[in-house]
This record gives sequence, C-alpha cells and structure tokens, in this order.
Amino acid sequence: MEHDKLQSEDGHTFRELNQNGRLAPYKDPSYSLEERVENLLGRMTLEEKAGMMFQSMIMVNADGTLFEGEGLMGSFSTREEVYNKKLSHFNVLATPKTQQTAEWYNRLQELAASTRLGIPITISSDPRHAFTDNPATSFLAGDFSQWPEPIGLAAAGDEALVQDFGDIARQEYLAVGIRVALHPMADLATEPRWARISGTFGEDAGLASRLVAAYIRGFQGETLGPDSVACMTKHFPGGGPQKDGEDPHFPYGREQVYPGNNFDYHLIPFKAAFAAGTAQIMPYYGMPVDTGLEEVGFAFNKQVITGLLRGKFGFDGVVCADWGVLTNQEREGKVIQARSWGLEHMTQLDRAKRALEAGVDQFGGERCPEVIVELVQTGQVPESRIDESARRLLRDKFKLGLFDNPYVDAWAAASIVGNPTFRAAGELAQRKSIVLLKNSVTPAGNLLPVQGKPRLYVENIAPEKAALFGELVADPGEADLAILRLKAPYEPRNGNFLERMFHAGSLEFGEEEKQRILAIAGKVPTIIDIYLDRPAVIPEIAGASSALLANFGANDQAVLDVIFGRFAPSGKLPFELASSMEAVLRQKSDVPFDSENPLFPFGHGLAYEAERENSRVGQAGNQK
Repeated sequence: MEHDKLQSEDGHTFRELNQNGRLAPYKDPSYSLEERVENLLGRMTLEEKAGMMFQSMIMVNADGTLFEGEGLMGSFSTREEVYNKKLSHFNVLATPKTQQTAEWYNRLQELAASTRLGIPITISSDPRHAFTDNPATSFLAGDFSQWPEPIGLAAAGDEALVQDFGDIARQEYLAVGIRVALHPMADLATEPRWARISGTFGEDAGLASRLVAAYIRGFQGETLGPDSVACMTKHFPGGGPQKDGEDPHFPYGREQVYPGNNFDYHLIPFKAAFAAGTAQIMPYYGMPVDTGLEEVGFAFNKQVITGLLRGKFGFDGVVCADWGVLTNQEREGKVIQARSWGLEHMTQLDRAKRALEAGVDQFGGERCPEVIVELVQTGQVPESRIDESARRLLRDKFKLGLFDNPYVDAWAAASIVGNPTFRAAGELAQRKSIVLLKNSVTPAGNLLPVQGKPRLYVENIAPEKAALFGELVADPGEADLAILRLKAPYEPRNGNFLERMFHAGSLEFGEEEKQRILAIAGKVPTIIDIYLDRPAVIPEIAGASSALLANFGANDQAVLDVIFGRFAPSGKLPFELASSMEAVLRQKSDVPFDSENPLFPFGHGLAYEAERENSRVGQAGNQK
C-alpha cells in the first residue's frame, strides 16, 4: 500500500491529534514508555481493552487484499474483527507471495489506523522456515529461507548457528510485518512418542537451554525494540511428558504425567528463556496428574501461572493461552471440544474467568471479547484486572515501535525474504544437522563417502538430483547402491483434520513396509536416510543397512552431498533411538536418556575423519 495514501494533507498519518493539533501523548515518542502506555490505557473503553486480549487467526487473499468470506475458519470478516470486535492481534495462517503479504499487512494497518484510537495491529506466526506442513504447529517455508526443524538445529548443536537463524528469520518476519514469533518451544523430548518433538531442541535440558537462549537473542536482540520480533516461548511449564505420548490438542492426550518425579527438569530451558528476556510465554494445554498441582489445564492453573511463573520466576511479560481453550468449535460436521481440560463442564464464561484468575493476559485462537466485557459488567472480574493485561499488551506494541511506524516497505520485502544469502545459510544448516549413524566397512574402506558415479536405485529422491551423482536404474538388482529416503513411522489417526496432521502412536514400521525395505537391502548395499520428526524404532533396518543417516529437515541435495562426500557429516543425535517398542513402553515419559540399551544413544554421530574407529562404533550398534 502506498504510504502517501495513508497521509492527511498536513503529512500526518491517520493518528489522533489533540486540540492543539499536536499528536496525542501515546502517539508521541518523546514521552516515556510508561507515560505512553498509561495515557492510551486511560483513553480506552472496556470493549477496546477486551478486544486486545484475543488473538484470532487471520487469512490473507492471494492478491494481498483483506480477507472477507468463507475459509478454513468458516465465515471471517477482517473489517468485523478490527472495527466491531476491536481485535488488534492476529495469528496469520498461510500467506501468498512475499510482496502480496507485505501489501496485505499494510492494508491491515491502514484499517487499524482508521479506528477510534488507531491502535496498530500485531501479527504473530507459527514457525515458517522448515519442512513441517501442519496448520496447527508450523508452515512450509515457501518464500522464506528453508532450515532444518528446531530438532535439527539441536543436532547441529551450535549456539552461533541458532542465533544466526533467529537473526535471519527476524529480518524475514520484519519484512512482511510479523512481529511476534509463536516460538521457540522450550519443551523437552523425553517422551519419544510425542507428536511435537520436531519443534523441540531434544531431550537434554542443558543443550535445549543454550539453544533456546540463542534463538531468543536472534529474534529479539539484547532488548525488545523496533527491530525485534518478540518471542512467545512455549509451552510452560514444559510440554512433552504426555501420557502414552498423546498430544493434549485432543481429549485422549490431556494428561501430563511425571512418573519419574522430574517436573523441575522440564523448567530448566524456561529459566534460560527468562534470562534471555523472552517477551511472552504460552502455557500448554496439558493437565498435570499426580503432581500436587490442581488437575486442570495449565492455562487455568493459578499455581503454575501466578505462583510459579509470575511469583517464583518473576515473569511480568504477556502470558497467552494456547489456541482454543474457551470455545467449542465445529469442523467437518463434528464438535471439537475446547481444550479446557479438567474444566470441560464449565461454560465459556466460567472458563474465561478461571483463566484470568490464573493470570492469563490473552487468549489465542479465540475471538469472543464480549465474554470479558460480560465478566466485568456483571461484577465477576474487576476492570482493574483487565487493565493489568491490557497494560502488558500495550507495552509490547510500544516497545516494538508499532505506534511510531507500523508499515513495511512492500517493494523491499521481496529482496529480503528468501534472498540468496539467507537461503545459503539455511542450506548449510541443513547439512550440518545431518547425523551419520552407521558407516559399514567394505574391502575398499568405509562405504561413505561414496566415490565415483555408481549405478543407483533411489526412492523418494528427485531423479534430476540423483542423476547428478550416478546412473539411475529402475531395479535394485541392477544397481551398485540403493539410496532410500524414509520418514519416521507413525499410526495415522482417522479423527478430525488436526488429528490427521499429528504423527503419533507406534515408532515402528509396519511389518509389510519393513520387509520391503529389508528385501532391497538384501539385494544391494543400501544407504538409508530417515527423517526423524520423532525417534524411530529401527533395529532390523539399521542392521540391514550398509550406511544409515538421520535428517531433521534436509532436502535431497543436502543428503546427497553428505553421502557423496561434498559435505562431511557433523551432527549428533538430539535424542536416543530405542532398541525396541518394549523399551519405549518401559521408559518414564518425564526422564531423559532412560531407554534400556538404546540402539543409538543421545549424542551419537559418526564422522568421515576417523573412519576405522567410527565404523567400529557403528557396527557395535548393529549387534543389538
């Protein structure tokens, strides 16, 4: 949107002027932060304050115009949300090309500027720099530079690399107007069946702490300011130890359990996030069981939010409830229960009251500010409590510079997002995150790196990429080598569209698929690369493979570069790989490194520089 269209004749944008023609104090950067916050808060109606406390999901038209109509969330009107519901925080879903996204953002800010107080919009986003495509958790990179998943950054294990990622992602987000990152995940992957492990930094609290802090520094800088993207670190007090590995997005996964009495271990990465200055915190859906805490979802748990987060750790930033804790929704003709675990019997109004009493400032994925208004007007919640949350939310808007200049340069955005330098950094990170688990010895030495241009049988690799490295054949029996790219197994769910997106259940391949893979490995030396969005149980496949690699978000070229020696592997496993499903079932969901006799332990990773010693270590794993 052209900026001159946003200006009045005297050169001011649509901002409130006082009677003397000067900017109102909250619009004037010469006032202190707290003066600006208090001045604006004093001007706001109850309805305007309540509108700030909801962060609805928002859609974008392909041409960058404001969405009005039917979409993923049903009927949605951008103008209705801004003008009537008075929302000023939105979680953007799928976006079009970069320039159109930036133009949409400017149009949205113009709409906000024309409201009574001209409060600018804050746009948030789930991760959108990796390979996951799940609208509930993260998006494919698209125009953005593409990096490994956070679990891959953990495999690389390099704080400087993670901070560089955060800084690049920050610049790309800023270019299109995204000012809050709904990440990082400070959760620990101590339960290998959990569907969200790819978004974590693994199961070691020390490693996760270092990388969470580096991630936040990359996005926010040393202090939150106009060039920052605020981090909403999640999911306090640590998701991951879910009963049977099921996710609390769904009723059957609501219980969060600590059979190893290891609750405090999961707080360690959050301490690092607080030290790094994370601006915001999101509690998880989970309901703690047998911990001494009230058995309700963490967004409703006063002991956790007010007692632990606010009290013990002194956090005074924004606390935003995870998406959809208040309102039952309908999708595909079925009712999706609000994730108000332990309070399912309560009304929407009572749930909101409980969350406010617990210490929540904002509700994600919700658009019902009238509930807050009713609570105040009926005397159930004092307006002073609403002021506390509005004050925190306004403070972040001011710190991010949104009141001073909310617009972006849509023309420049396309030269920033996904530029060659950023893409090259992501490509390098993909290679650094690949872990070499096994490298068999042949008469000529270790199999990897592969020499020459052999005849290749490949699966799940783009033929045009594989053809650069060897002669392709259609039958494994005619090949010198087979290269198979696999994905970690899971049990597909037949529930609603979100359930179908989550990879949960068994970590073993089905018998038919396993035998098919073993048959290929029996015909020809086989190199297997497996994408580990969760740990996989693969003892037979590991034993039959001639070489085994793990990736955590890497394209075909990156994997082939490692196999053929154009890049030497350096990654280390960020979690252990169990030797059997029986071992998985016996381990404690809140305790790290407790699988009996793991096939590959945490931190395992071979290199090409010490081939003989490494191959001996790799062969030892094959005997299990």
